[in-house]
Amino acid sequence: MTEYGVGIIGMGFMGKTHTFAHKTMPFYYPNLPYKTTLIGACNRSMPAAEYARDSLGFQYATQSEDEIFADERIQLVHICTPNEYHYEQVKKALAAGKHVYCDKPLTVSTDEAEELAELAAKSGKTAQVAFQNRFFPATLRARQLIEEGRIGEILCFRGEYLHSGAIDPNRPMGWKQGSSGGVLLDLGSHILDLVGTLVGRYDSVFCTRRVLYPERPGKDGKMHAITKEDHVTMLLTLANGATGTIEASKIATGVDDELRFEIHGTKGALKFHVMQPNTLWFYDNTKPEGVYGGERGFTAIECTARYAPPGNVFPSQKNGIGWIRSHCHSLYTFVDNVHNGRPGAPSFADGAYIQRVMASAAESADTGKVVKI
Repeated sequence: MTEYGVGIIGMGFMGKTHTFAHKTMPFYYPNLPYKTTLIGACNRSMPAAEYARDSLGFQYATQSEDEIFADERIQLVHICTPNEYHYEQVKKALAAGKHVYCDKPLTVSTDEAEELAELAAKSGKTAQVAFQNRFFPATLRARQLIEEGRIGEILCFRGEYLHSGAIDPNRPMGWKQGSSGGVLLDLGSHILDLVGTLVGRYDSVFCTRRVLYPERPGKDGKMHAITKEDHVTMLLTLANGATGTIEASKIATGVDDELRFEIHGTKGALKFHVMQPNTLWFYDNTKPEGVYGGERGFTAIECTARYAPPGNVFPSQKNGIGWIRSHCHSLYTFVDNVHNGRPGAPSFADGAYIQRVMASAAESADTGKVVKI
């Protein structure tokens, strides 16, 4: 059995999420011809790295990312740090000959992202972006239905990713409100990628954005100016003339973590809501419309945990699915791509494309004009 050593840089929330995916992979995907071993946990705060070593099963803790890159036992490197650090850390990882699994967004600028995509392509290594919302059974089924032509030509669409975490004016700012943050990069990257994977490439964008409070308290107790947005709304056009809206917000009162989309075509329509992740809704417009509605109406497709083998064994395919399961399948896809010598999917080129879309949206918000992507 092939064994792949793992090093994770950044042991905060996402580092723990990626660690969970590694530790549970043998349960969800039995009898694989490979396994992963947690080697190095790196964090700028040593207690967080030590916690990962002592409680999560890593062999050592370090504050030095270079120790991870230099460790010959490590083949897979995860980048789970704040956005502004991705560029340099990914470059180092690729230069060290590692396969790289990077949290979204790939970087904070299009130029950086495109450089990393080019370096990844030249490296011959597997480089993948953790756009895990692609990996629910329901979103995988949605893509399958679209590729089969079941909803026909795309006519219009809408996508939303909503949080409520920025409503409190007294909540101390973190790095996501700093220069490399903002809801466009944070939540917008997810919903732009997921919807774009389904409807196709965006052609142009018009964007508006809002900063709710011009100042927020910092961890130092002082007030700091906030320039990164809490809410964005985008009007996007496809090459075929179809239009849709994408919204990302951290000031949506009353919601927790709500990602949803609707896609309408000439032959049918699809709906999905991540808070009801077991179900994809499908409307078949080719069925006859008769008395009392005939055979038309949205049908609930029970996707639950119905992954393709080997991910369909534990738990049962009929069991309900949760948020973290999509991360596990995304991670499995990355490791399986490594083992079989395939490029990452979503690739760094995909990440660079979403970076370009977000840069175009930011330009639109600055200029008040429609921007060609």
